[in-house]
Amino acid sequence: MSGSTVFRTGFRSLFRSMQVRNYRLFAGGQVISLTGTWMQRLAQDWLVYSLSGGSGTAVGITTGLQFLPTLLFGLYGGVLADRYSKRLLLLVSQGGMALTALVLGLLDVTGAVQLWQVYALAFILGLASVLDAPVRQAFVAELVGRDLVANAVSLNSATFNSARIVGPAIAGLMINAWGTGPVFLINAVSFLGPICGLLLLHTTELQTAERSPREAGQLRAGLRYVRARPDLLVLIVLVGIVGTFGLNFQITIVLIARQVFGAGAGSYGLLSTGLAVGCLLGALFAAARRTVRQRLVLGAAGAFGVLEVITGLMPTYWTFFAMLIPTGAAVLTMTTAANASLQARTSPRMRGRVMALYILVFLGGTPFGAPMIGWMANTFGPRSSLLIGGTVSALGAVAATVVLARARSLRLEAHLLRRHPHVHLRALPVAGTGERPRPDPAYARAS
Repeated sequence: MSGSTVFRTGFRSLFRSMQVRNYRLFAGGQVISLTGTWMQRLAQDWLVYSLSGGSGTAVGITTGLQFLPTLLFGLYGGVLADRYSKRLLLLVSQGGMALTALVLGLLDVTGAVQLWQVYALAFILGLASVLDAPVRQAFVAELVGRDLVANAVSLNSATFNSARIVGPAIAGLMINAWGTGPVFLINAVSFLGPICGLLLLHTTELQTAERSPREAGQLRAGLRYVRARPDLLVLIVLVGIVGTFGLNFQITIVLIARQVFGAGAGSYGLLSTGLAVGCLLGALFAAARRTVRQRLVLGAAGAFGVLEVITGLMPTYWTFFAMLIPTGAAVLTMTTAANASLQARTSPRMRGRVMALYILVFLGGTPFGAPMIGWMANTFGPRSSLLIGGTVSALGAVAATVVLARARSLRLEAHLLRRHPHVHLRALPVAGTGERPRPDPAYARAS
């Protein structure tokens, strides 16, 4: 087989979800919108830093307020995702986020913006995300089907981080030239991309899961489902540990850029781009894999923790920039693999609630972690948050590995007295449902 044939085969395998028309429309809209979103994230941090007189705590409070609704109401977003049309819910959430960006942009360009207004709009944006995040995650399976869900989730992460590369770079140049206001207005316009994509979908081609009827106890049923599944529960807890303590770059990069290296907006944007390049590489690595095993999640989480500590020790701007690339690759490999593993192992009628819990645990710790990280950075220096966050993430990966090794979802059964004696592994039924989990092949070999 020639090299060009191998390349074409590998390319088609990497982007196999793109063969689905509906997914192409969805992903194309996300590229446009997410570029604007990452532009706004950088501009929002820069605006808060300026309005607060250079306070890392203020930046942390803004981030915390943006994710506080996820902590308070995140699970209800999953209930709605299992109950109503995901396409219609996404149209509502995308419109709400566009309106929030428009208001912030108008306040900024007119010179009327105040710090409390940024706080309030960050909280409102978080309310829209309560609905958007779990619905968007669960909607992927309806676009491509179960066989392609791991690839589609990985490509979503690649899309997210491609925007993360382009967005901060553009925002840094725009802030230097015109200030932060125009960045927010461009983000508002960018939401037309996903809205148009959702309107153009062929609804008859969606692989819609059976919707849950409106009834009491749906939230508790989702929690019971996860509690009875150690293969799901341990991954969710690990992602929560890393998300709360390790993923603090939105706060630490701006502080390290300004306070340690004396850099401006353009150099800050470049650091964000370096992290995003690594994240993109990690997402493409996950997309190239046809199966995702839990040991990939555990290994990537441990590697991320170690790399974050090393990044925090880097003495110069360029060595810090260089270490952000493998650190980003490790964390995106972990989160993408965890997302795909959870979706593949979860019953379709529970997928919205499981993904809502995943997002709640992943992002819900931010309202506590972000202000704490900001305070630590102000008190002990910006590097301290990377050193502590990396150490906690690595220890979390070790603990998760030990717990999963002890809490197998498989049982070794020996039938030696039958006519045909044999030994086999049987998946234990999920308590209260009669369903059997999809065991990780690595577990079967280990057992």
